[in-house]
Amino acid sequence: MQRRSFVHGAGLAGVLAAGVAPAVVHAQAAIRWRLASSFPKSLDTIFASAEVFAKQVGTMSGGKFQISVHAGGELMPPFGVVDGVQNATVEMAHTAPYYFFGKDPTFALDCAIPFGLNSRQMTAWMYEGNGMKLMREFYAKFNIVNFPMGNTGAQMGGWYRKEIKSLADIKGLKMRIGGFGGAVLARIGGVPQNIPGGEIYQALEKGTIDSAEWVGPYDDLKLGFNKVAPNYYYPGWWEGGPQLSLYVNQKAWDGLSAEYKAMIETAASHAHVDMQAKYDARNPAALKQLVGQGTKLFRFPKDVMEGAFKEALALYSELSGSNPAWKKIYEDFANFRRDQNLWFRFTEAGFDDFMQAQKL
Repeated sequence: MQRRSFVHGAGLAGVLAAGVAPAVVHAQAAIRWRLASSFPKSLDTIFASAEVFAKQVGTMSGGKFQISVHAGGELMPPFGVVDGVQNATVEMAHTAPYYFFGKDPTFALDCAIPFGLNSRQMTAWMYEGNGMKLMREFYAKFNIVNFPMGNTGAQMGGWYRKEIKSLADIKGLKMRIGGFGGAVLARIGGVPQNIPGGEIYQALEKGTIDSAEWVGPYDDLKLGFNKVAPNYYYPGWWEGGPQLSLYVNQKAWDGLSAEYKAMIETAASHAHVDMQAKYDARNPAALKQLVGQGTKLFRFPKDVMEGAFKEALALYSELSGSNPAWKKIYEDFANFRRDQNLWFRFTEAGFDDFMQAQKL
C-alpha cells in the first residue's frame, strides 16, 4: 500500500494512534502560539483545561505546534482576552464568553444564560444543532473563530453571608455574578458585581460584596468561600450548563495548514469532555467536605426562582426587539431548548428522580 493512500484511508487521527509518523505531519512548519486564559492557575479544572488542550496539540504535532498557556493577568487582564485575540496580541484565548455580554449580549449564548440549556443540551446545540454555525457568524466581526472547550455542568447558586428566605432578601444584595445572571439579578433587586475568579475571596472577606458565585463544590472549596460566607444555595439558575470557549484569531487560523486546524479542533473537543469529567468526579467529595466544615445547604425559595425566570424571559424579549444578532441566535436556541426539555423530561429526569431517591 502506498504511504499516501494509507494516510488518506486511515485519517490523521488513526495514523497517529497507530504510531506512524506520516510525512504530511513532519512536513508542517514548527510554530509557537500563546494562549491567554481568563482564569488563575490555582483552578486545576478550568485553567488546566487549556493546558490539557495545549498538551494534546503538542503531542499530535510531534512537538512542532507548541502553545504556551498564560493565566489571567500574565499577558492581559482576565477580561481583556477578547480584545487580545481580536487585535492579534495573542493567537488564542480560553474564557467564559458571557464575561463579555457588555460588548454584546449575544456573547452569552455561547456560554450560558439564565434558565438556558444544561451541559448535554448545550453540546448538542453546538455540534448537532445550529449553535456553531450561528456563533461563528457572530464572532466573524470580532476576527474570532470559536470552539467549545469545556463545561462545568450545572453550577451551585453561590455563597451568602445571610440566608435568603424570600425574593425580598435579594433587594440590595451585592453579589459577584458573571454575565447574564447579573442582568437578571438586577431586575429582581440585586446589585451585580463582575469580579474575576482570583479576586472574589478578598471582596467577600472584606464585605465589599454580600455574596458570590463561582462554579461548584470542588473549586469553591479550593477558593475557601465557606470560610467567609456559610450559606450555600442551589441551583445556579443562571448556569445550567455553562460552556467555556476557545477563541482563535481569524488571520492566525487562516494561516494554518489543514492538519494543524484538525489538531486544534480535536484537542479542543478532548478538553471539552475532560473538564466536565473532572467536575463530575470531584464535586461529590468536595461537597461532603464543605458540609463537614459547617456549610449550610439551601435550595433557593420558589419565589426567587419564579421571579428570576419571569424577568429572564422579559429581558430576552426586550433584547430580541433591539439586537438583531441576539434575536437570530436566541430564537434558534429557544426552539432547541423547548424540544430538548420535552425529551429530557421523560428520560433523564425520570431516571434521575428515581435513582436519587434510592438508598445507594
